[in-house]
Amino acid sequence: MTDSTVQQLFDLSGKVALITGGSGHLGRSFCRALAEAGATVVVGSRQQSRAQEIADGLPRVGTAEHFGVRLDQLDEDSVATGFTAAVDAAGAVDILINNGQQGHAMDLTNVTADAFSSDLKNATGYFLLARHLRDHVVARGAAGSVVMVGSMYGVVGSYPDAYDGVCVASPVQYHALKGGIIHMTRHLAVYWGKDGVRVNCLSPGPFPSEKAPAEMVERLTTKSPMGRMGLPQELNGALLLLASDAGSYITGQNLLVDGGWTAW
Repeated sequence: MTDSTVQQLFDLSGKVALITGGSGHLGRSFCRALAEAGATVVVGSRQQSRAQEIADGLPRVGTAEHFGVRLDQLDEDSVATGFTAAVDAAGAVDILINNGQQGHAMDLTNVTADAFSSDLKNATGYFLLARHLRDHVVARGAAGSVVMVGSMYGVVGSYPDAYDGVCVASPVQYHALKGGIIHMTRHLAVYWGKDGVRVNCLSPGPFPSEKAPAEMVERLTTKSPMGRMGLPQELNGALLLLASDAGSYITGQNLLVDGGWTAW
């Protein structure tokens, strides 16, 4: 690899990034960060119109264009057609951000077997999309990067008192899902490293949306060494590190961005 400036290492010009859950709380920020870094962004969402709306609002650097595709990671057929639509629209895909998340607001007291199993299907979708990306870039003789979105709750348990009397506890199936995604990251990285495909995981700490109960957020704040919640844009530097050539020798890693939560 020839010497590159720091700016060149983080530059995504000429690259195409597909992001699932691109219309969500963190997904919108991720899409903008990738676009600002020069990438052509393909926004994946369960609603085609919503995906295109987000894509149309992204900044364009150089010759980059942005597209929206319908993609539901819980549906195997939608995973396949969504990935194909992304390639057809943008010509190729080099970077995959597995960010989409669908789940049930049930905790360990009332979650059903069906709801538990359904939520774990997010991991299945992440794997299938990652394999589509791997096969696609290998067929092109290109390099690829997969970024799974995990969670601090894939590494540590939650504090019961943060939720007690306010809302359902942090769902047990969510913890199982995110822990599995983090370990799947390591497994895929080992198998695909020689294929030129890097696989990493970005695990956010507490980044509640505006819909989160205010009292729960206040309680969570007391658990953070930094004494505050994270803002979506505070994940973007880590995302770009893992997605770009700046992270060219990083694979199989879980990067926690949690305000020190897991350092206690």
